[in-house]
Amino acid sequence: MADHRNSGPQGRGKPGNGRPGGGKPGGGGKSSGGKPTGGRPSGGAGRSRPGTGGGRPDSGSRPGGRSGPGGAPRRNDRPDRAGRPQAGGDRTESQKIYDGPAIPDDVSAKDLDKFARQELQGLPEKLAEKVARHLVMAGVLLHEDPELAHKHALAARARAMRVGLVREATGETAYACGNWAEALSEFRAAKRMTGRQVYAPMMADAERALKRPEKALEYDKAEIRSHLDEAGNTELSIVVAGARRDLGQVDAALQILESEPLTTKGRADWVTRLRYAYADTLLAAGRKDEAITWFHRVAGTDGNGLTDVEERLAALEG
Repeated sequence: MADHRNSGPQGRGKPGNGRPGGGKPGGGGKSSGGKPTGGRPSGGAGRSRPGTGGGRPDSGSRPGGRSGPGGAPRRNDRPDRAGRPQAGGDRTESQKIYDGPAIPDDVSAKDLDKFARQELQGLPEKLAEKVARHLVMAGVLLHEDPELAHKHALAARARAMRVGLVREATGETAYACGNWAEALSEFRAAKRMTGRQVYAPMMADAERALKRPEKALEYDKAEIRSHLDEAGNTELSIVVAGARRDLGQVDAALQILESEPLTTKGRADWVTRLRYAYADTLLAAGRKDEAITWFHRVAGTDGNGLTDVEERLAALEG
């Protein structure tokens, strides 16, 4: 990802056992015309709206945070006074969250792309500026310091919890931190506000991480897949196949992965993750030679170091 300020949190981890490990699936939503994001969901923090390659909003209402009568923000969009900094005394935990981490002076709301900024238009100008800057920082920091990125997202949430974009950012950073239950809660809230399905792969993956593979399988529905692009559908299949493995259904997992474009000439990150999941599942099925062949194919496309394929090959061939 070239510029984190213009694309949202893109959590990454080294896949293992058929699931995207600590990194998130990168499936995008089907486009209704927007900014491509390389086939990955680009959620709230500092992100571009999911586009043709990554999930422009397909339908659904705009997120909350709109103005009420007379242009004033709705009461529920205003930060609770109890969460605002108060003069003197120790900061309460809620006040610390509201304050959030420091933001460098050179970080501007304009660093957030126009689609994301549009979703903040219902907020008062100064509030929107502050929220946007925290979202930018969440995107900038996601890979190098997900915990700090999450604090920025929480600071934005404390100010604008009824904006779907903000809840997406909080969910995405929580996911990157491995806070699965929190991520699910935030993604569900964002979906209620926006109607978007773009985070279905991550939600399913979080269910797996919470040891609920049956729940993960519930995302494998035509009504969800119809809103995902090729990358998103592939990422969801990786998670669904992993859930099948969790249930001891290795052959079913292989069938799911074999239905995806394993032999594509593309070199997108989702291609690497798909091939890694397939190689790992072949190994689980006792097909070691085939697994090694596919791990070598992973090595040929994993220029971004998404996986531990070199270590896996060393262990298998050493």
